[in-house]
Amino acid sequence: MLAVSATTFPAIAQYPTQTSNPDKNAQHLRAVAVLEWTGDKDKPKATRLVPVSIYDGQSLEDAGVYMAHPEPLALEGEVEYQLQQNGKPIGLFDVQSSGRQQGSWIGFGKWKALPVPKQASAQIAKVDVDDAQSDVPVLHRKHHDGDAGGAGSDADSGAGTAPQDPDRPTLHKGGDASSDTSGSENSSGSASGGSGSSTSAQASDPDRPTLHKGGDAAGNNSGDSSDSGSTPAPDPDRPTLHGSSGNAAAGQSKSKKKSDEDEGYVESVSKVTDPERPIISRGKAEGYSGPMLPSVIGMPNDMRQVVAVSDPKTQPVHPWDYAWANPDDQAKMQAAMEALARTALGLNPLPAPAAKPATKTAATHRTARSTPAPEPAPLVDEQFRVFELAYGSGATMVLSAHTAGAGGPVKFVTLVAQPDLYGNVAVLVKNVTDAAHLDDTPRMQLVDAVDALADNRGELLFELRGATQRQFALYRVLRGQATRIFLSGGDAIGTPAGE
Repeated sequence: MLAVSATTFPAIAQYPTQTSNPDKNAQHLRAVAVLEWTGDKDKPKATRLVPVSIYDGQSLEDAGVYMAHPEPLALEGEVEYQLQQNGKPIGLFDVQSSGRQQGSWIGFGKWKALPVPKQASAQIAKVDVDDAQSDVPVLHRKHHDGDAGGAGSDADSGAGTAPQDPDRPTLHKGGDASSDTSGSENSSGSASGGSGSSTSAQASDPDRPTLHKGGDAAGNNSGDSSDSGSTPAPDPDRPTLHGSSGNAAAGQSKSKKKSDEDEGYVESVSKVTDPERPIISRGKAEGYSGPMLPSVIGMPNDMRQVVAVSDPKTQPVHPWDYAWANPDDQAKMQAAMEALARTALGLNPLPAPAAKPATKTAATHRTARSTPAPEPAPLVDEQFRVFELAYGSGATMVLSAHTAGAGGPVKFVTLVAQPDLYGNVAVLVKNVTDAAHLDDTPRMQLVDAVDALADNRGELLFELRGATQRQFALYRVLRGQATRIFLSGGDAIGTPAGE
């Protein structure tokens, strides 16, 4: 999300005419962008994020230049966007770096899947084994109130009292003068191995053989000398191994002495004192903001678009799909808009020339009935979508298509309409242009509906594509009118027809 602190402010009232926040001190930023990619959606080949608008709580600002230093705020590193289609989240996009492409800032990053909510782990009931009232069998004796500590309590605690049986064998620590058993002598000898314990054992049995440390005057046999840590006299003929910490003579015997010529090849660069010697150093170039990820270049034919929204506040999911009360109404409205589109593109067949009146016969009537009606001209790349831009509002229909370009330049049409009270199509926006006049009248291409003002009402986001430039525009449909409320990139590259 945008790395800007959000101040709590009253929510915008859900009235059609109120589009601004009355709290002037609030700084709630909501960014809208368009993610473009090629390839499969799950594994896109290349992506780029185009910033469109930022709502600061008062007005819509151009996200391509808003708080730029030098990259705009909408494309700073680690800004996260939520990808939406028809108002439903479909993924996340993290901005990792940014750059300029054809004079405009774009973002590079990584498309991620939505996080999967963690399932709550099953809680296992715990049994208190020390509970005196519990009936669950246990493997040790329970502690009951009133126990003064008997044999069982001594076994549990490990600190029992001295036994009362005088004939019971006991174990004593090494060096205990009161212990005269062989077990105590063995344990003391193996545990301490010091002169004190050996003297104690020797005092109890003067004829018992003892072991002495190496170098002791009393132990002169070969076994004592092998156990001792003393070093025998060095043998001049015995081969020796030296480590890296040996003396200077050993180090010289391991590696040969380097000549002056060899030292020249291993001399460190830091020792070079020539101030005019060129230096190649590792580092980032000026303006470099991170690794360049695969990006979409130009306007490829297989490029697809999706809306991206970044907001520090979590907004409720608002799908923009419109549900028709009668499924036949959708087919009726689509057919009516297709007829209007063909008329705008000049695809309707010319009326047949009027024929001279002739004597009507039965054969003439049969010929007139058998003549089929001409097929309607096809619409290439037709897209028809219906939105419910606010809860309880009517249907808002958008249709776009173009001609095949046979016999002339390709013509484009985009219609925004609503059903009127009589069930007919009321056109709100009509954009008609051709490939030869895109700089004068850019082509309108629908991206999707998006809540750009964070007021739970959708706007239509269009791309205005010219021959060499493009912009993005937001349209608000309200009370039977479609008004353009935002245009990115400053001055318009052209005025869409119908405005």
